[in-house]
Amino acid sequence: MLAAAKIVLVVLSVILIAVILLQSGRSAGLSGVITGGSDQVVNRRARGLDSLLARVTVVVATLFFLTALLIAYLLVHQS
Repeated sequence: MLAAAKIVLVVLSVILIAVILLQSGRSAGLSGVITGGSDQVVNRRARGLDSLLARVTVVVATLFFLTALLIAYLLVHQS
């Protein structure tokens, strides 16, 4: 059980990294730093792929966290 949970944790971590890297940035790079990026922060709603990736990120991060807690529980209660 512990080995399977560790494998799931590794797979979830790779998926989480990929999903985060696929998301578009919230600022416009260096020009966003200079101007403060206020034109993109105000009334900006995620649409299409960005919205999907944001939801997938939340789900995968939650599963990652729960799997890490499961591994910790299994390690403490090992016979």
